[in-house]
Amino acid sequence: MLDDFFFRAILAGLGVALVAGPLGSFVVWRRMAYFGDSTAHAAILGVAMALAFDISIYAGTLAVATAMAVLVSALVSRGQAMDTMLGVLSHSALAVGLVAISFVPSARSDLTSYLFGDILAVGRSDLVLIWTGAAVVLAMLILRWQRLVTSSLNEELAMAAGIDPRLERLALSLALAITVALAIRVVGSLLISALLIVPAAAARGWARTPERMAAAATLIAGLSVVSGLWASLRLDTPAGPSIVTAAAIFFVLSQGLRRA
Repeated sequence: MLDDFFFRAILAGLGVALVAGPLGSFVVWRRMAYFGDSTAHAAILGVAMALAFDISIYAGTLAVATAMAVLVSALVSRGQAMDTMLGVLSHSALAVGLVAISFVPSARSDLTSYLFGDILAVGRSDLVLIWTGAAVVLAMLILRWQRLVTSSLNEELAMAAGIDPRLERLALSLALAITVALAIRVVGSLLISALLIVPAAAARGWARTPERMAAAATLIAGLSVVSGLWASLRLDTPAGPSIVTAAAIFFVLSQGLRRA
């Protein structure tokens, strides 16, 4: 019989998968992979600040991830070269975070869990925060779905329809920051972007509408969580990387089935 910690891990992973599917679809549509990286990598600095000031890890990562998301969104709105700017911010944020966390003795021995996740250590309070945050992000995506889709596919069309693309980009940025804060215990800061992008990329070739792609990406993300955790339990492998590996396998299978 499986232990309670494994069921808590599955529930935590499914909570993140619930928002990773639709949000990852927007990341793929908008080609925001580096955007996700820069926000996720900044979470390490948030961890260092949280431990240094003895506050919640979720609060620290959310604050820093939100600041990074708003900064990147503002720079992109001003016409900065997206790929270059996001690349600089992504790697710089990770480097600064690792340097900062080296000054926190209590974090040095547990650095791997922040980089690659520690989903098996999720407690009941973590589950409450993860599912509450997931509900907030999902509600925002549902309420703004048509606006977000229109501005993602064609910004000129969105402006003609009275939609401000900058506002929608900011809304996505904030949703991404919340998701990063939620997912750091599940897959860690280095793999959050993968959980967003890989299921959405796997679903892209099979869905004919945005809604179907978001639903398929959510399903693949959920299956990746369950199968990755099962493999981690059976093979004694790290849980976070196992989840992302399962997602990568689903992506390869989806490409193979498309060509068959």
